[in-house]
Amino acid sequence: MPPVSVLVVDDSVVVRRLVSDVLAEDPAIEVVGTAVNGKIALEKIAQLGPDLVTLDIEMPVMDGLETLVALRAAHPRLPVIMFSTLTELGASATLDALERGANDYVTKPANVGSVTAAMDAVRAQLIPRIKALTGVRTPHVPAPAPARRVAPAVPARTGAPPDVVVIGSSTGGPDALATVIGALPADLPVPVAIVQHMPPVFTGLFAQRLDARSGLTVREAQDGDVLRPGTVLIAPGDHHLRLRSTPAGVVGRLDQGPQENYCRPAVDVLFRSATEIYGPRVLAVVLTGMGSDGARGAATIVEAGGSAIVQDQATSVVWGMPGAVVAAGVPAEVLPLADVGAAILSRLQRAGTEQRRAVLR
Repeated sequence: MPPVSVLVVDDSVVVRRLVSDVLAEDPAIEVVGTAVNGKIALEKIAQLGPDLVTLDIEMPVMDGLETLVALRAAHPRLPVIMFSTLTELGASATLDALERGANDYVTKPANVGSVTAAMDAVRAQLIPRIKALTGVRTPHVPAPAPARRVAPAVPARTGAPPDVVVIGSSTGGPDALATVIGALPADLPVPVAIVQHMPPVFTGLFAQRLDARSGLTVREAQDGDVLRPGTVLIAPGDHHLRLRSTPAGVVGRLDQGPQENYCRPAVDVLFRSATEIYGPRVLAVVLTGMGSDGARGAATIVEAGGSAIVQDQATSVVWGMPGAVVAAGVPAEVLPLADVGAAILSRLQRAGTEQRRAVLR
């Protein structure tokens, strides 16, 4: 298999050199060119036909967002990874880029102390994303099911009527979550808790955007937040979100415990804690994402009598997380992204019907 060809676009000669040197270390990746601005990048994409582009946001002549719009018009399927800063301005621009069709992002190393540390930070973030977005197998990502398969190996189970919906996502998750949350009504009868793999600052801004575009109340979780119907809590970057029972009701607790699946927040942490509180009355949803976070947690939920929905391979940016649920043999309903919101509502409406029947008996 030929190496993945990458075009590196950044106005900083230091960053271009650093990224190129890091990628050159991996035999599965080849840097075929660099560009100092978006105008040159578009010309080089036409000339070189790279498999993937890394794109800075702030550049002269033509910045990253302008470039992305033009790139997507000409190359709708070319994977693009944005380089972002860990600032509110950088996070906002990155979310804009994801809405305009970027596939993923990495954060530029800042205050890491040395060139070696900066290279380590870029290596850890960038190489797995390049391989995931271009279909290169890695030891930590389970092989997905064949594309022709439209149903899981193990039939899905309906599970008990859910009292909570828990959702996990990563690469491609912001757009997927916007689709799912946007399909849910303001009077949703249960709370929703989400882990989206994102760094600090990003999760707060992302929650604000979802809140502005949804009938539900969406916010970044704070320690001690009570879970309420019609409210969506998003785990903050670098903090696990665990559900706990208190006299005030079920609340979200935040901590910086050890990473799980190389992640903090981790989907498995949220899913496991939901089962501890709600028992069988949990509906787990696993959307597009790299890696396998959420597979063990989804298995725990289904084993306790709950149920699971996963996004299908065709509509996932990366079928790592949902594919891992299927590969693990967890009974789950595998659906296109556009059908996930309706499936959640169907489960809740069925629960309401069962409750009304119980009252009439």
